[in-house]
Amino acid sequence: MGKYEINEFLSYLATERHVSASTQNQALGALLFLYRYVLNMEVELGNNIVRAKRSKHIPVVFTKEEARLIISNLKGVYWLIANLLYGSGLRLLECLKLRVKDIDFNYNQIIVRDGKGEKDRITILPISIKEQLKDQFRSVALTHKQDLEKGFGTVELPYSLQKKYPNAEKELIWQWVFPASTRYFYKEKNIERRHHLHESAVQREIKKAIQHAEILKKASCHTFRHSFATHLLENGYDIRTVQELLGHNDIRTTMIYTHVLNSNKLGVKSPLDY
Repeated sequence: MGKYEINEFLSYLATERHVSASTQNQALGALLFLYRYVLNMEVELGNNIVRAKRSKHIPVVFTKEEARLIISNLKGVYWLIANLLYGSGLRLLECLKLRVKDIDFNYNQIIVRDGKGEKDRITILPISIKEQLKDQFRSVALTHKQDLEKGFGTVELPYSLQKKYPNAEKELIWQWVFPASTRYFYKEKNIERRHHLHESAVQREIKKAIQHAEILKKASCHTFRHSFATHLLENGYDIRTVQELLGHNDIRTTMIYTHVLNSNKLGVKSPLDY
């Protein structure tokens, strides 16, 4: 099977199965991987593939009161993480991958390393949680010290920094801001080290907080990021500033939050309300 069968299958997904554009693209990526790296064959695609239509969804957004209510139902590191998701506009994994060196208390900013698209960016650090974040740093330092005393205390470093700075993996500045409660065994080096908190643990706690707050929206951790952008625009900040804080390449991606702002703000009154 080759070009014709691939085209037929991808078109079938769109016309018969009615899959989303992302699902069709995933199928295409899997087929290209199979041919190139398993079968060692190059395959050309025709121009007659029926493409699935990309849905245009307006993001779900919390009101300011809803965001604060949900956060109030969280405790400990989960409370702090939710505050950073909403107060700094971070994606969940961006937040969990923060290291001690990435928080600048003097300039009230957070440096997001290797965000989406492997780009660095700077976003704001909410002043209202600085003291709680400093407490978290002290907790991280204590855990790190105890790990070092037990012969552990190393951490995964990005790219080839391990070779360039052999001792950096034991330095406090490279430790995760939100480390896991237990260590894991790293077979390659035959050592135990500590990873950051797992996404599923945070997702589970935030889901419970949303349910406890009785917020009847299809919401998740990422809804805090949508709410961050929308509320900044509501407060009169320039869309270019919001684009920079979110790390969007294209202003059109940020523009979707203006649709949320414009919803039912045209002065139109329902005939039922007259």
